[in-house]
Amino acid sequence: MDTIEAILTRRSIRKYNISDFPEELLDQILKCAMHAPSANNQQSWEFIIINERKTLDRIPDIHPYAKMVEDVNVVILVCGNLNNQVSDGYWVQDCSAATQNILLSAHALGLGTVWLGVYPREERMEGLRKLFNLPDHIVPFSLIPVGFSNEVKNDPKRFDPDKIHYNKW
Repeated sequence: MDTIEAILTRRSIRKYNISDFPEELLDQILKCAMHAPSANNQQSWEFIIINERKTLDRIPDIHPYAKMVEDVNVVILVCGNLNNQVSDGYWVQDCSAATQNILLSAHALGLGTVWLGVYPREERMEGLRKLFNLPDHIVPFSLIPVGFSNEVKNDPKRFDPDKIHYNKW
């Protein structure tokens, strides 16, 4: 799948066929995440791979929109490492770019994902900090369930020329 096709056909998947997928796909997805652009090349991201059922089952208690985690065997928690910041505050953009690369690379590999927002919701951040025993300088940013899709979604036709402005508003 080429890049344009991946961008235009990726959808948020919330229904999965619970099954394992090869670990080399996970490695490829994480490699793509770490090739995301970052401010001053600070690469202020960290990743926690969650694949223990006991831990996965606790996530919906922390994140109100994470019920689909019950149907996957892997969730990626993207975190910002405040100690790696070269440019204060830009860890958010770094983690956003890494998250998008995870979504696109998983889709290109035939997997489904959904971006579950964590940051800046304090209750979600605090719950995940406790669950994963995160140090103070690590900020949970996004949760991404990864698995084989059990739903088909159509193209929502999002292109809107009325949102394009040239040289002024």
